[in-house]
Amino acid sequence: MAEAAVPKGVSKDAVTATIDLLKPQESQDKTLKIENTEKRDTLIEAEKRYQKSWEEQGVFQPDAPSLEEVPFDTNPEDLRAKHPKWFGNFAYPYMNGTLHAGHGFTASKVEFTAGFQRMTGKRTLFPLGYHVTGMPIKACADKLVREIEQFGQNFERCPVEDVIEGGPQEPPAPTQAETKTDLTKFKATKGKAAAKTVKTKYQFQIMLAQGIPVEEIHKFADPYHWIQFFPPLAKRDLTNFGARIDWRRQFVTTDANPYYDSFVAWQMRKLKELGKIIFAKRYTIYSPKDGQACMDHDRQSGEGVGVQEYTALKMKAVQWSDSAKAIIDGKLPEGANAYFIPATLRPETMYGQTSCFVGPTIEYGLFHVKDNEYFVCSQRAARNMSYQPGTPGTFKEEGKTNQIASFKGKDLVGTIVNAPLSVHKDVYILPMETVKDTKGTAVVTCVPSDSPDDYITSLDLAKKAEYYGIQKEWVKFDDILPIIDTPTYGNLCAKKLVEDLKIQSPKDSAKLAEAKDKAYKEGFYKGTMVYGEQKGKSVEEAKPLVRKQLIDAGDAFPYAEPDGKVISRSGDDCVAALLDQWYMNYGTAENGGDGEWAEKVRAHIESELNLYYPEAKNQFLRVVDWLGNWACARSYGLGSKVPWDEAVMVESLSDSTIYQAYYSFAHLLHKDMFGKEPGPLNIKPEQFTDDVWDYAFGRRERTSLPESDIAKEALQTLRRHFDYWYPLDMRTSGKDLIQNHLTFNLYVHTAIFPQENWPRSFRVNGHLLLNGDKMSKSTGNFLTIAGAVEKFGADATRLALADAGDDMNDANFEETVANANILKLYELRKWCEELVREKITIVDGSKYTETKEKERVRNPDVIQRQSGSERVLLDDLFDNEMNALVAETYGHYSGTMYKAALKSGYHDFTSARDFYREATKAAGIGMHEDLVKKFIELQALMIVPIASHWAEHIWLEVLKKDETIQKAQWPKVPEANARLSAARDFVRTTQSNITSAEGAAVKRLSKGKAANFDPKKEKKITIFAAQEFPAWQKKYIQMIRDNYPNLDIKALSKQIDKSESKKAMPFINALKRRLDSGEPSDVVLNRELAFNELDTLRSMVPGLKQTVQKCVDVEIISVADGGKEGVVIKEDGSKGEERKELPPQAGSAEPGSPSFAFENVESLPVR
Repeated sequence: MAEAAVPKGVSKDAVTATIDLLKPQESQDKTLKIENTEKRDTLIEAEKRYQKSWEEQGVFQPDAPSLEEVPFDTNPEDLRAKHPKWFGNFAYPYMNGTLHAGHGFTASKVEFTAGFQRMTGKRTLFPLGYHVTGMPIKACADKLVREIEQFGQNFERCPVEDVIEGGPQEPPAPTQAETKTDLTKFKATKGKAAAKTVKTKYQFQIMLAQGIPVEEIHKFADPYHWIQFFPPLAKRDLTNFGARIDWRRQFVTTDANPYYDSFVAWQMRKLKELGKIIFAKRYTIYSPKDGQACMDHDRQSGEGVGVQEYTALKMKAVQWSDSAKAIIDGKLPEGANAYFIPATLRPETMYGQTSCFVGPTIEYGLFHVKDNEYFVCSQRAARNMSYQPGTPGTFKEEGKTNQIASFKGKDLVGTIVNAPLSVHKDVYILPMETVKDTKGTAVVTCVPSDSPDDYITSLDLAKKAEYYGIQKEWVKFDDILPIIDTPTYGNLCAKKLVEDLKIQSPKDSAKLAEAKDKAYKEGFYKGTMVYGEQKGKSVEEAKPLVRKQLIDAGDAFPYAEPDGKVISRSGDDCVAALLDQWYMNYGTAENGGDGEWAEKVRAHIESELNLYYPEAKNQFLRVVDWLGNWACARSYGLGSKVPWDEAVMVESLSDSTIYQAYYSFAHLLHKDMFGKEPGPLNIKPEQFTDDVWDYAFGRRERTSLPESDIAKEALQTLRRHFDYWYPLDMRTSGKDLIQNHLTFNLYVHTAIFPQENWPRSFRVNGHLLLNGDKMSKSTGNFLTIAGAVEKFGADATRLALADAGDDMNDANFEETVANANILKLYELRKWCEELVREKITIVDGSKYTETKEKERVRNPDVIQRQSGSERVLLDDLFDNEMNALVAETYGHYSGTMYKAALKSGYHDFTSARDFYREATKAAGIGMHEDLVKKFIELQALMIVPIASHWAEHIWLEVLKKDETIQKAQWPKVPEANARLSAARDFVRTTQSNITSAEGAAVKRLSKGKAANFDPKKEKKITIFAAQEFPAWQKKYIQMIRDNYPNLDIKALSKQIDKSESKKAMPFINALKRRLDSGEPSDVVLNRELAFNELDTLRSMVPGLKQTVQKCVDVEIISVADGGKEGVVIKEDGSKGEERKELPPQAGSAEPGSPSFAFENVESLPVR
């Protein structure tokens, strides 16, 4: 047999070809490349050193107060009051690959909070375990088993043509599950239009994409090798990231750890005892290939998709169309009954059926169900029915649909069928081009009174009967039966909506979707039946009664299907099966669940649980509303066995609900993550009876010790650790886990634990974009935690994650930001080092210029006025601004607003330093030594939750502190002075206005326009400071005084004279800002400035002479009311000569808002 041709330039074996074509992907070809790494490497060297030191010192290994520290009989509230604690974590990651930047983003939320909580004096616990339960690992391992059998241990027999394609393919639209990084998916591309691409065909290629050597891949055919391989990599990556994790408490799930296995078995038994786990027949998403329920974490795509239940109507075929008759001839036995099976969500409207629709181009089957019954529907629907035993739609053999004939929809048009309940006993099968075979049965019964789609299609068919090849009278459109009366749309809801929305055609899909939504909601919630046996009842009450009537009469049966496409990890197209199964009895009573349990969860969400954002709370409540029973057992995959039914295992979203409680004393149970070596209490797994677990987890009185061979002190130690660390203070997670994992967490906590041990807060975040785009291995726009730390270092990465975003919207990790962080961290560190190690102190500011010229220092910032020397206004302004920013940053950290904390505590803080540095340099006095040291210390403390390694270097190496900054407390500073804050704003605003005016003159001259002065020549600035406010402002001051403190700007604006609005509104807004900033109301409303304007302006003069080009003189004039005359203010603050006939600019000055004028001192004309 001839060998297939290998594309030119491609290796002849599949392994090498895959690696070759993955090179662009492996190098993350669409991410930033960094060339000069000296500064980064300097920072990373320090990071590694401090990470090692923290580990050696056990800095992140907190314990509950021992029984020696605090007597055991101390109640938990008093214990925590005496020794405050904080306990947070994020959803433990699934171990089928390395952690990506999205994991890092979620982890950073709890990591930054842990760093801050340590500074508030709390013992802070941040643990992490590893989730390995479920199908994904087992499914991947099984694929490798088959590939090794087929291609050899190193896949050397895999043909290269199996994995190579000649050109790029358009990627399919991503599914919900595919938005997550998944080890089982990648696509490598290289080059442009003519590129070769790797097919996503084999598991061994996926392992190569992870960087696993080909000779190692065969080991992953054992699913337990995954459990041993990936958790250490997760620990490595998070340690290099600088995470404050207590690694003593790490563990893996499943029976791979006998302690955790026992914990899960106890949890399941408790839930069953409490009636929270039931054995029942329920519709469940099911994988026929895997032979088990396919829950969210078992899915390749379709996470979050549930089961939709319908009423399947049986419309008996009375007379076949000629085309259909020819097809079934000899296939349908004489006397057999064939039924068209439409699936409806509105059984109460069946009285008004006028026809039945099929899609003309859709493939339909005729299926033998049982005895002499046959169904006409889509093959997909028949497959679903075949897994729903116990209903009239049951096939003889599970999974066997027994198709005896197939039709195109157009072949069925003209068939007459019986319509149960309808006033029209017999109706025709008609064409409907918008029918889909991906939803329902692809057979649609027509009720034009209440379905906008049915109404517009019937109207279209009646108008174009000849075009559609039907007879007009088949449509039965002339006399539509009213069934439901609604307050908004009357008793012919569909007709009214079609006319109101001006729907012209069945193809007006957007408008029809809107009409359908309105019709259903109005009918269900507000409609009243006006026809049939339930006449006079609400639709909400009538719907189940009509459904029952149809089913009892044998005219319908229950039918269910997935409410969207679901593909299992094994690649199976899932169905809805009616299974005897163990279920968590989640859900409201209306959804068939434990209503009382659901209400407990709802009450906690609405009251005590902090969800940080209103939209998060709303999402949780929506989940409580729609969630139903949840299959909690499976037969395939990894997991802990269901203790009373060991043929099946606990499902992956059911063994991961309350494991946060296990963290509280995991390190006392075992020394390693697999539980092979007992911990310091020397308790063996088999010693954990249910009574022991109950006691340890606070389900028994603290004095009620269980009968056990475990020592009393050991039992009390376990209880002490649980009592201390619980409840959980904060849990972070991606928002996609609200719909399952997080809500399940609340359910099981409310069942197992008393209310005082329910979670305190859940903080959910959006997905993480990379450089503004979705992270994707297939495009090369992808970053792992390890890759980010290697590229940027830990602190620069952490800063970029903090900057990425705080709310539930998708955040963005911008690599250019991370790269810029490297430079800023390096330069700030260098500046701090120089100002401490190379400082030159002077007695006062008068020596600054002399020392600067004499010493010829490279960085003049090192020349500082000595500690304890007299301070000037600029010093006080800077000191006050630092105090204000410390308080602001504390508030942001307390609210877990990390981006805002980074802004105030780092960016704004260094900006404040920059302004102070430049202002004192321009004034020729230099910075004050005490304030330089205060800045450096405060900067280290405020950034430690985020950039902990940088802060540690400053703390230990620059400030020479005795112990790690990780043990430091949040700084205590004086409360910000509102007067100084106002003066600071005044200085910045005035200086900005003056330099902007100079820049505007430069711009005018560059365009050939006239200016009042030449910026390039020596000049004088005259600053006009008003002594009093203009008279027109009096009434608006009074208006504010009358309405304070409830100032509604919109309401006030209506009271302003239109002729004065342009000047009045800015004036009112400025006063409101002063009040909002904390200035005393008596100062603001009594028209007093919070600072001395003339003194402040005098302090600015030296700086203005330095910053304004060729400024040789600055003159300050105190302007009298009216702006016509004033008096010069001398350098010492005394009054000088009086001035008459001041220029027009003087008249626009107001207290706190000076005006100014430039003039060239040479009095030369400006060209």
